[in-house]
Amino acid sequence: MRRAFTQMIQIAIIQFPGSNCETESIAAIRRAGMEPVEFLWNQPYELLETFDGYVIVGGFSYEDRSRAGVIASLDPVMKMVREQSESGKPVLGICNGAQILVETGMVPGLSNYRIGLALAPNRREKDGHILGTGFYNVFAHLKTSVDSNQSAFTRHLKKGDTIHIPLAHAEGRFIIPDELLQEMIAHGQTPFRYSDQAGEIVNSFPVNPNGSVDNLAAISNPNGNVMAIMPHPERVPAGDPIFSSMREYIEENPTSKPVSCSYRAPAIEVGNYQHKPNSFELPIKLVITDNTAHSVHKALEVAGIKVGITRKTHWEVQLDNATESIRDDIIKTGELFNSNKEYITDIPEGDSKVRILVHDKEDLVGKQKLETLEDRFHLSGIKEIKRSTLWEIKMEPTEDEETLKQILDTHILYNPYYQDAVYYSA
Repeated sequence: MRRAFTQMIQIAIIQFPGSNCETESIAAIRRAGMEPVEFLWNQPYELLETFDGYVIVGGFSYEDRSRAGVIASLDPVMKMVREQSESGKPVLGICNGAQILVETGMVPGLSNYRIGLALAPNRREKDGHILGTGFYNVFAHLKTSVDSNQSAFTRHLKKGDTIHIPLAHAEGRFIIPDELLQEMIAHGQTPFRYSDQAGEIVNSFPVNPNGSVDNLAAISNPNGNVMAIMPHPERVPAGDPIFSSMREYIEENPTSKPVSCSYRAPAIEVGNYQHKPNSFELPIKLVITDNTAHSVHKALEVAGIKVGITRKTHWEVQLDNATESIRDDIIKTGELFNSNKEYITDIPEGDSKVRILVHDKEDLVGKQKLETLEDRFHLSGIKEIKRSTLWEIKMEPTEDEETLKQILDTHILYNPYYQDAVYYSA
């Protein structure tokens, strides 16, 4: 049943520090016959109740500090957006907005909004070879993979239709446990997949531009009113059916109750770091203020967790019949750190800080550094290089394991679906 609107449908264009693409999003909302209203993170978030729907724009919220989207995901604004989505209002997260929705747990929609997947760094792969990583921009074909009525954003598309829109991101690779993925496919939570021009799903570069599992370009919650999409439908008219679908969905005045995925994410255990024999470690610290650590500290403070946060980059170099000078030789290359703004530090023994070492499961950066040292600088005897982030947490003596659990539950330090974490001691 369509809703009779006495005023134009209003869509909040939600922006955080570092967001962009608001101009394109405003234009797309207007083309769909709705009224866009810019909403900044520092406005009273209670005002969000008055809107009919929400678009979380792309960009680099909080400079992607710690991890793309995670700082913004803990903002009180997103708690209000989540509450409004539970009433059936549509929420569209584009690029960085998609990353924010993933980090809030609004997609895929597990019980209690537990985080269920990751948007990991891009990996362009073909025939088993990694051709590139990191930022990539291109026009891509997206195939509609669900029935029109299974999503608030596919009303004006038929299953099998394709749209041709741009993408531009560095961390757009969906990583999802297979059991959860199969449930999402069965329940119509995979609205768009990367395809070729003919609509064929080819799971390799360039058709799959970032290595996403199952060629996923977008995912939704079980109700279909929240969608996280990595490409940019707002930038070109070809993406307009997504916004006109959003309008039709609002006019239908949906009243369904929120549904959660049945998948139960396993408990995440943090192990203990084991120092490897025949290796050396390089803890690296910034000379200047570490804005990432500061932002994590402030985000935790907003969440009611008051602790001290510092951060180091941690390199672990494992050797195999290397020369005695190999450590100095590696440092001199400048590949592992920039001596103009970073320096080698130490990790004190016996202080009261809790240290958590986080590294990517695949660690493409470490592999690339090893190749560079071997191919460009002709250094031999290096077996493996691993790059990690060492988070240091200073808690008051009265605080205990419960505070640490609260920090880990925010997932602000790492995403367990593409990263591992261990407790570190010197």
